[in-house]
Amino acid sequence: MNLSNPSELKALIGRYGFSFSKSLGQNFLIDENVLNKIVEASDLGEGECVLEVGPGAGTLTRRLAASGAKCVAVEIDKALVPVLEESMAEFDNFKLINNDILKVDIARLCEEEFEGKPFHVTANLPYYITTPIVMKLFEDKLPVKSMTLMVQKEVAERMCAACGSKEYGALSIAVQYYSKPHVICKAEPHCFIPQPKVASSVVHLEVSEKPRVEPKNEKIFFAIVKSAFGQRRKTIVNALSKSPYISFSKSDVQKALLQMDIDENIRGEKLSIEQFAILSDILS
Repeated sequence: MNLSNPSELKALIGRYGFSFSKSLGQNFLIDENVLNKIVEASDLGEGECVLEVGPGAGTLTRRLAASGAKCVAVEIDKALVPVLEESMAEFDNFKLINNDILKVDIARLCEEEFEGKPFHVTANLPYYITTPIVMKLFEDKLPVKSMTLMVQKEVAERMCAACGSKEYGALSIAVQYYSKPHVICKAEPHCFIPQPKVASSVVHLEVSEKPRVEPKNEKIFFAIVKSAFGQRRKTIVNALSKSPYISFSKSDVQKALLQMDIDENIRGEKLSIEQFAILSDILS
């Protein structure tokens, strides 16, 4: 079965009367080159474990399972269950969970399916829930080794953005706090069925053993970051002193910046992740 062949894919989903859902952001990847790059970046093999989010008809899933890794896929669309049961029938190292990944207890899933072992994540993510899914995987402190994700091109750029660039923001800091991201390749609309209206990129996140910085209070650190980028055009002093997420006075922030020898008129986009950590520690 070659599901990267549009005719075979359409025949498979046609047998079950499946139709694509715009509300679920369904665009099935069919490009051989991109599929192979995702599998290669995931670096799977016998004894490895992989969680796939949004397997669709199983085009990527078949390649993941063929690596010999234990593969568990979480698919929200009930209409795809019989499709996946057929496309994955030959693999006994595959399990399908029909649920919303944001409602799944992934820690429990990891214990039950992977025996608590570290695992990789692959996903062709619906663009509208990319950030919630990625942050859930990070914030739940799971034993994730890496994530290889198909995301909107602009999202990949924000994840990898350097301090001071126009793409740099709260997502950049959150992703780089937990991992080392880099773009593997681009995926143009013709790589999918149906074709999306935006370009995509495959981004690989190598999850770090410990965070890039270790602020005294992680909650305050992320609240400061969120506040700084919530109003990008404001100086860091005004953004933090008027934030709904934290309660620091203008003078508190000014004193902290003075202590760091940083101009109080600076904006959040000019502060590195390390500087945000120092600022957080001073204000905590």
